[in-house]
Amino acid sequence: MKMYKLTVLFSTFVLSGFLLFGCGEEPTPDPLPKPVTTDSLSARLDTFPQRCNPLMVGKRLTDRFINVDCATKRKSGKYPRYSFWGNVYSTNTPDHVTYPDVCAWLGALWFADKAGEDELYDGVVAKFEPLFDQDKNMQPSLHPNVSNIVDYYIFGAIPLEIYKKKKEDRYLELGLTYADGQWTLPENATDEQRRYHEDGYSWQTRVWLDDMFMITALQIGAYHATGNENYLERAVDEMVYYLDRIQEPSGLFYHATSAPYYWARGNGWVAVGMAEILKLLPGNHRHKARILESYVKMMDALVRYQMSSGMWSQLVNDHSVWPESSGSAMFTYALITGVKNGWLEDEKYAKAARKAWIELVSYLDQNYDLKDVCEGTGAKNDYDWYKNRRKWVGDLHGQAGMLWCAYALIEPAE
Repeated sequence: MKMYKLTVLFSTFVLSGFLLFGCGEEPTPDPLPKPVTTDSLSARLDTFPQRCNPLMVGKRLTDRFINVDCATKRKSGKYPRYSFWGNVYSTNTPDHVTYPDVCAWLGALWFADKAGEDELYDGVVAKFEPLFDQDKNMQPSLHPNVSNIVDYYIFGAIPLEIYKKKKEDRYLELGLTYADGQWTLPENATDEQRRYHEDGYSWQTRVWLDDMFMITALQIGAYHATGNENYLERAVDEMVYYLDRIQEPSGLFYHATSAPYYWARGNGWVAVGMAEILKLLPGNHRHKARILESYVKMMDALVRYQMSSGMWSQLVNDHSVWPESSGSAMFTYALITGVKNGWLEDEKYAKAARKAWIELVSYLDQNYDLKDVCEGTGAKNDYDWYKNRRKWVGDLHGQAGMLWCAYALIEPAE
């Protein structure tokens, strides 16, 4: 009797399967969900542990930038919102808004806008408002008596970025003063500056790593604000001029021809500058392939030299030197951008970017100040010069890089 019931049951099961799934077809079982493992997450740039959530981290970094209380306020009561060359804990009083502030400002604007955080965005813009009136003297000079003139002119990128969203002429006019000035030869120009100008390059050209961001980002900002392709072509031509002259066979860049060391943050300026330009160039642009070639070559080198922790060393190719956070953040931004735009297809790049971001977040303290940021560093042919640089906390060189990463991670993939 039991055998008869089993036979009927089996026949019914087979017949129902026949009717449900068609002639001769076997039912396809629902696939079991694959367990989430560390390995399966290793190349994911869209999901992170809660403490590393780029939206949350970006919000806190932006709020920190808006409300940072620089040490100069406690000393003199003046200019509490501007750092001394990036160091928010320095008691030295700045005489203008320096480029690390500009880079963090851009990162905060990019992030808040992309995240749809209107209140945060307005807070970042409001921080700029005093520079039109009571703090107008903090606008960088258009005629500084220094060699690093590009560090002064990059200031124009902030009002140009704000203009994209606010569409107020005062932002555009201020920004273009610096962008156009970068290609307007001054009366007291040197012979070298005249030669660069006559060849179609910025008179501020000096073939230093920093310029690959300081010149190109300002011109790109002018292009975004106006749609005038002359600004974009300036940035592209300048970038190619530098790449043809100073990229080493390793894919990396010496800090200067007189300083044959692969300093992390110096290389970071190049990595970010190339990524920003590549985002704008169509596939058939006359220099797209050239810049992409140098970019991929550099990213390959960075993946090879990444430390086991996910960071990069203060001297990229020498792991006996301490891990440096600002350069590491810049490299991470360049990798994330390449993966999301399809320039870096191998999984190794996404793995490197994810590992770096997670490790970088661990370098943030309770105030969301990034630790182990290399102090401002001029080029010098001296190994110990780089090895023994001081490490700042909360320096805006590092805060900027982290904001850029958070922005890149919430950007949809192309």
